[in-house]
Formats: sequence, C-alpha cells, structure tokens
Amino acid sequence: MADYNLIIILGATASGKTKLAVQLADKLNGEIISADSRQIFRKMDIGTGKDLDEYDINNRTIPYHLIDILDPGDRYHVDAFKNDFYAAFDSIVHRNKLPILCGGTGMYIHSLLQNQKYTAVPVNMHLREVLDLLEKDQLILKLNAYPIEQVTHVDKSSKKRLIRAIEIAEFLKYHHVEDQNWPIIKPIVFGLKNQVENTRAKILSRLEYRLENGMIEEVKSLIASGVSKEMLVYYGLEYNFIVNYLNGQLSYDELKLRLGIAICQYAKRQNTFFRKMEKDEVYINWLDAAMPTDHLAQQIIEKIT
Repeated sequence: MADYNLIIILGATASGKTKLAVQLADKLNGEIISADSRQIFRKMDIGTGKDLDEYDINNRTIPYHLIDILDPGDRYHVDAFKNDFYAAFDSIVHRNKLPILCGGTGMYIHSLLQNQKYTAVPVNMHLREVLDLLEKDQLILKLNAYPIEQVTHVDKSSKKRLIRAIEIAEFLKYHHVEDQNWPIIKPIVFGLKNQVENTRAKILSRLEYRLENGMIEEVKSLIASGVSKEMLVYYGLEYNFIVNYLNGQLSYDELKLRLGIAICQYAKRQNTFFRKMEKDEVYINWLDAAMPTDHLAQQIIEKIT
C-alpha cells in the first residue's frame, strides 16, 4: 500500500460505487471523498442519489467528505472541487486514514489526475453567450488564432469544450495563472463496468423507487424554500424533468419514461468520458460491477497490498 496514498473508485450512475467504497473504507481504515457534482448540495438528497444509509456498515458510519457542503441554489465548479478535495485529502492523511475518492463526475476526477491549473480560470458568461452563436468549425478557427502552446492539447470534440478553451485562452491574454502547491497524490484508479442492459435495469428500478419515495416532493420543497426553478433546471436530469412535470409540460408517465431515457444517456456519456481519460493515459483497473461487492473489495485489496 506504500505505493499509493489514494484509491479512486469511478463508474457510471447506479454501478455500485458507494457500496464498494464503503466496504473498502471499513477494511482499510479509510474515509470517503465524494466526486459528485450535485451531492455537495444540502436538501438535494433523493434527486442526487446520495444513499447516505450506505455509509453505515458494521455498526458504524464511515466518514465522508464533500457531501452537503453548500446550500441549494449555489454554483460549484472544478477549481472549487480541487480546493475542497485537497483540504479533505490533507485532513484524512494527517489522521493516518486512507482517502478513497468515489464518484461519477469524471471531469472532477480527471482534473486531479491531470493537475490542470487552468481550472482556476473563471467563467466569462458574456463571452460564452457570444461564442455559443458560432458553429463548431467557426470555434475551431477562432481557437487556432491563439498561441499554439495554449491550443495544442485542446479537446475539440464538442462546442462546450471549444468554448471553454477559448475562454481560457482569452483570459491568459491579460492574466497569469499561478501554479498551485498541492499535496502529492499517488493514486490507483478502479472502475466499475456493467453490461448496458444491467445498467439500464438498475437505473430504471432505482428511478421507480425514488419517484415513489419522495423525489417529486423534494423538488417541491426546494422550490417552496426559495430555490428558483431556473436553478433547478440548471442542475439537470431529475430536477430539470420534475420542474417540467410540475409546470404541466409532462404527464407522470412521460416524466418517468423520458427521465429514465435521459439517465441512461447520461450513464453512456459518463462511460465515454472514462474512455477519454484512458486516452489521456489514465490507467483504470476495470472491475465487473455484476460481482458481489465483497468480492470486488477483495480484488482491490489484493491488488494494492
């Protein structure tokens, strides 16, 4: 274990990441750091799939970090995640515990493994609105006008990534981004992979359970507490579709059908991002998510010891 000071468990939604991370934390004297872009918000429990009861094992609760740290209505971004991650990582290590990073927000995990300092570049909403009017090939031409060292490694696969790259390049014309002196991480990455049909079945079963156990009421409560519908739509997926349902734009059956499809599509995008990480030379030890959790935990323990 001396070769590693961080275990990373990643995988698409409903792959069983949390349950596996909890078992590992129990066996290895660990604490869990969440890598989920929405579980950071308080009162957004069912819609984000926090499943906090899964942190209870063998009559104790495994400590977790970066869950319930902001109020709903706030915004969060990659650089904030990195700051919060390293603070949690440092605290855990100094208490002689093992940090276990667990989540499905690939961009957050990748930002740590690449140590990309440009995540600190702030959002420029006006520039984004202007750039969004351009076609993808126009964005590529615009990007290529910046210094070559700023554009060589840019992922040009989507408008969103091109716009962010231009935003960074424009910022760097007038500002300098300082290098950060982060703690050194020595990670080993494990991924949970499931057959497409198994993933779909788990997603739909989980969605049915959440709809029957208060997910719509959670969204109503958030709106009643002052969180705008526009912000909930910004949080996406469950919150977006349920707002449309509450606005009368969807029937209950349409909500369930269309939201189920959207979550399955999201899981596919997560897996696509994990493959991109591998292309960026992140080595992921893939595990069969259909296996019992204790078997998976044992495989990981054998790998790292």
